[in-house]
Amino acid sequence: MQVSVETTSPIERRITIQVPAADIDEAVSARLKDTAKNVRLNGFRQGRVPMDVVRQRYGASVRNEVVGEVMRERYVRAITDEGLNPAGFPKIEPKINEAGKDFEFVAVMEVYPQVELSSIEGTEVERPVVSVTDADVDEMIETLRKQNAEWKEDDKAAEDGDQVTIDFQGFLGDEPFEGGSAEGHALVIGSNSFIPGFEEQLIGAKAGEEKTLTVTFPEDYQAEHLAGKEATFKVKVHKVSTQALPEVDQNFFERFGIEDGDEAKFRAEIKKNMTREASQAVDNRVKQQVLDALKKANEITVPSALVQQETDGMKRQAAQQFGLGEDFDVSQLPNELFEEQARGRVQVGLLLAEVIKSHELDADDAAIKAKVEELAEQYQDPSEVVDYYMGNDELKTQVKSAILEEKAVDKLLEQATVKDVEMTYQQALAAAQQQAEQGEGEESEA
Repeated sequence: MQVSVETTSPIERRITIQVPAADIDEAVSARLKDTAKNVRLNGFRQGRVPMDVVRQRYGASVRNEVVGEVMRERYVRAITDEGLNPAGFPKIEPKINEAGKDFEFVAVMEVYPQVELSSIEGTEVERPVVSVTDADVDEMIETLRKQNAEWKEDDKAAEDGDQVTIDFQGFLGDEPFEGGSAEGHALVIGSNSFIPGFEEQLIGAKAGEEKTLTVTFPEDYQAEHLAGKEATFKVKVHKVSTQALPEVDQNFFERFGIEDGDEAKFRAEIKKNMTREASQAVDNRVKQQVLDALKKANEITVPSALVQQETDGMKRQAAQQFGLGEDFDVSQLPNELFEEQARGRVQVGLLLAEVIKSHELDADDAAIKAKVEELAEQYQDPSEVVDYYMGNDELKTQVKSAILEEKAVDKLLEQATVKDVEMTYQQALAAAQQQAEQGEGEESEA
């Protein structure tokens, strides 16, 4: 077997492989002899069909089978011998495929890029310093009250914060548009879940009233045929409901696992959860800044096969998030919605892998268990969660990957200049969210 490798781009290789004619012809002859043993043709007993008849009848299909097997086997042997690290499947095409001539085929493949890491030294990373105050706890308790509120029907006119149950149908001119209608929809006025201007026009409405609302869709509205268009909605109000907040009492505390109804324990548990959430927000904000700096300092060519794999994974996540069902064909979702973000994720993954490799980072079972125990604190039975994770190799691998990523970020952080910034609990959460959205936006513009 003769192999030649041509570098056609930093991550693409064109491999030409020649296989001696004798290897192919001998394999075809052997396969035809095996075939002849089981052939049934009129006028011949089984196993007695002449080879020239077998070759005439089955020669082409048998050769195609042999050639396919040879290409797969010799491709694997070639990339192993040449020390190539493929990123995805190759495109394989036969070039010379004639009996009596050396067989030749070409495999075009992508390989993982060679990464020589550049330092992020000089990068300034802003690290929030957060303390959860009693006022923050009070605000969280009010949020929990609203989340556990009941809606009670009232005969009054709707106000901001009330819930209205409505039927509606939207029109462009005189024509109704698809997706612009619903019946029995519960809408909280002020939730900003509808088009700007829609909810405000329902203030003052009473049960039984019918209203016509005029709104203008935003210029960047996701449905292009509606973006920037003026529309009217015919709305019927069935009922108006006001929010009845639960009392902050023993029954309320018991809803959140404080069985003895002790208020001090309840507030302590709330503060503990908020502190953990704030810590995660700080870590995420710092991590995002470090990863952004890493990407800017290390522009690499990303294999399209890896981008497609990540894109497909994001499609499946989106389908699951929007409840499209297990049978939904994710190929219906356009690649363009996910591709650039997927490219950014792959780039970060390749760079972090190099950081982990260059610093010889690792995580043993003890470290994995410690991380799982930390994650399990928020569950009702932490020991059960720990046992479940530690008994599942796939989950352990996921946790190990997360630990290694954290270690890699810590190593990179040593190269940066860290600036501590005092923030409130709410500011820290908002900053982390904004940083994440900004990172995704930059990937989309890349």
